[in-house]
Amino acid sequence: MMFNNAKYQSTPRAFCLAALCLSTTIVCTTALADQAAKDRGLEIAIAVQAQDDGFGDSESAMTMTLINRAGKESVRRMRSRILEVPGDGDKSMSIFDEPADVKGTASLTYSHANEADEQWLFLPALKRVKRISSKNKSGPFMGSEFAFEDISSQEVDKYDYTYLGDETVDGIAVHKIEAVPTYKHSGYTRLINYIDTERLVPIKVEYFDRKNAALKTLSISDYEKHMDKYWRAGKMEMQNQQTGKRTVLTWSDYAFQTGLSEKDFNSNSLKRLR
Repeated sequence: MMFNNAKYQSTPRAFCLAALCLSTTIVCTTALADQAAKDRGLEIAIAVQAQDDGFGDSESAMTMTLINRAGKESVRRMRSRILEVPGDGDKSMSIFDEPADVKGTASLTYSHANEADEQWLFLPALKRVKRISSKNKSGPFMGSEFAFEDISSQEVDKYDYTYLGDETVDGIAVHKIEAVPTYKHSGYTRLINYIDTERLVPIKVEYFDRKNAALKTLSISDYEKHMDKYWRAGKMEMQNQQTGKRTVLTWSDYAFQTGLSEKDFNSNSLKRLR
């Protein structure tokens, strides 16, 4: 009797087709899930920025405390000015008043959504304004644990986002969002933002260096609402995991819509600030 093995010959082919369909389904499902996470991350980032739109300009007093690994502190007092620029990033300025060795030092930042930020630093000892290279934004700002790119406004288009889920930080419900810089010269491979689900403000940010190693953590607290809409932090503490150093920024005396304009944020005027 002749043995008919046709049905057995078709089995491997059927198995391969089934495996291919399953593999394709898994890939498609994963791709859809990944895209949904990206869409959700971007949606939250847009909401965070939108709830802060419209403040116009603001001024505040600020204290910067540098703390080394041994716990020794160095305190600086300064003033901050911010001008909202519709359709682009904010313009901001920091002016140091104390102690004497930094008095008169001033920084100016033009943040941009789709281009490299522009930054200048006036050093009174040299009596000149220094332009910060667009490739050197990862350098420390005035010896602190904040980099130059940290002090510019964090526009939505500066990052690609992925929603990682919801959790709780210090008793606060948060959205956990990964943000990957779109700027190729960023000092970070990624940031993990923890966004208060109710107020839509960040309460913690984790930074990863160019080797994707944990670099530092920013804790943000003591928020107060101004003009019945705008939340502003009273304290930011940046902890460097790799060096053990910390920088604490505290704010007070917030004032909004004080009449600041473009002419108040000019690199040529940094030398004349008082």
